Amino acid sequence: MNKHYPYVNPPLPYDYNALEPYIDALTMHLHHDRHLQTYVNNLNETLKNNPELQSWSLEKLICNAEYMPKDIQVSIQHNGGGVYNHIFYFNGMSNSETRCQAGVLYDALVNEFGSVDAFLQEFKEKALSVFGSGYAWLVVDQNHEIEIITSANQDTPIVQKFCPILAIDVWEHAYYLKHYNERNAYIQNWFYVVDWERANMNYLECADFKGCIDLGN
Repeated sequence: MNKHYPYVNPPLPYDYNALEPYIDALTMHLHHDRHLQTYVNNLNETLKNNPELQSWSLEKLICNAEYMPKDIQVSIQHNGGGVYNHIFYFNGMSNSETRCQAGVLYDALVNEFGSVDAFLQEFKEKALSVFGSGYAWLVVDQNHEIEIITSANQDTPIVQKFCPILAIDVWEHAYYLKHYNERNAYIQNWFYVVDWERANMNYLECADFKGCIDLGN
């Protein structure tokens, strides 16, 4: 994605039907081309009349929404977060044969949760626990330990100084066409398309994560 305004919706890193039968092509079209595009459009519209913010990165905008004029705070938080979270979610899935190569992240998961199955069960429980709309995340905390957290709506972990490794979008638009209201079935299918190779790269990059560029400090 481009670094600053005007933001452009990046193409999916795979074909719309690449994740079938686990995630259907129509859902991917609607989720990416309409839902994500709306967040991109709304963010650009907000920044259009605020030229002093147009050179800021997406992360800098999100991290400092609370310090901005009150009339744009909510828009930056919701739409900026919507862009960040969706791109992270889409980039975290793959149909590549290398997606199962979790590298050192595999050892970290076993060390923290006891087994991969125990991790998957706890992650599913966290994702199911999100009331309404939001995400479940695997993150690295400030003590450089991995944990599972949830976020509401389009809140992002980086604001709480967590470094994200992977995420599942549990807004109903991510699964309703295929699974109706069965979030559990969607989560089970999502496990088949997680790009663990990408997650491992994110995990390694978290070693250098410094958190938000917070202008309030």
